[in-house]
Amino acid sequence: MSVVPTTRPTLRLPRASASRDRPTASPKVSILGFRLRAPSSSNPPVFSRKFDEIRGRITVLSALSQEGSLQEVDDSPVTVALAPISSETQFDRVVAQAQQLDESFVVVWVATWCRKCIYLKPKLEKLAAEYYPRLKFYSVDVNSVPHKLVKRADVTKMPTIQLWKDGKKQAEVIGGHKAHLVINEVREMIENEDST
Repeated sequence: MSVVPTTRPTLRLPRASASRDRPTASPKVSILGFRLRAPSSSNPPVFSRKFDEIRGRITVLSALSQEGSLQEVDDSPVTVALAPISSETQFDRVVAQAQQLDESFVVVWVATWCRKCIYLKPKLEKLAAEYYPRLKFYSVDVNSVPHKLVKRADVTKMPTIQLWKDGKKQAEVIGGHKAHLVINEVREMIENEDST
């Protein structure tokens, strides 16, 4: 007898005992790691201890939520996408709007070929969520905007994270080293601007 591989879960019953006169325990079946005994006429299916533990946790959580012991869920975002800037006029609009509202904003200068930029992006999105909504984060791909804009911002290395206020660059971090160090430097840059 050959076994044919299938993509669906299969049920395997233990082989029947050679002697029929000896009483056998009810056969056990394994489904997705849970053990299930075949139902006898008087007992419903019994699942393994794993299932009982999970069911117990669900029961405790359900009881806590009914009592009101669980705190309300924080609805602040976990990450905030970096808003893309794709032209010089769009950049000028962002600068003018921030000036009018007397706000700062962060610009992340990246390139599609820059591995460090790709790696840093989700970490910067988490950082953006920490400062949301009082500080906006933008992303500029240096390959898709005119070089004149890149030169105007004085960007020479990738990734470069700049803090802008009053139409001028106030500070910058060049992210050429480990991600957690870059994030800490950016956080420090933002906090220093807040204190002035």
